Amino acid sequence: MSWAAYSGVMIATGLKFIAGPITGFSLGLTWYETVLFTWLGAMATVTIIVTLGKAILGLIAKYRTTKPKIFSKRIRYAVDIWQRFGMKGIAALTPLIFTPIGGSLLSLSFKVPTPRILFLMGISSLIWALIYVAGIYQLTFLRDMLVH
Repeated sequence: MSWAAYSGVMIATGLKFIAGPITGFSLGLTWYETVLFTWLGAMATVTIIVTLGKAILGLIAKYRTTKPKIFSKRIRYAVDIWQRFGMKGIAALTPLIFTPIGGSLLSLSFKVPTPRILFLMGISSLIWALIYVAGIYQLTFLRDMLVH
């Protein structure tokens, strides 16, 4: 397959995790190509966000016009997940709820060390990539409609 298809899967995964397996499926990639490039897309996004994350959080704080709410519903939800499950919970829920960008920024806001973020997000991304791709690739009737 072409690198354009691979990069399409990686970019789609970086924005919304489930979009990568769907893109790989619709482009006719094999399941292992889709798993690999879904994982690479998520990890590339996590690596970029974690590397540049402190600067991004600083910019957000600098240009914020109002002081952030301390107890908003979204913040309470994130703190609840953090208190119950820690970084493992954030990593496990990133592909489902937070997206790679959101999960990375959330883990940075709790001051988790970078190697731990990368390790746990890598494991979680690989597991969820396998689950999503296995589920999506069972829909062979959909592939026939999309490819032909």
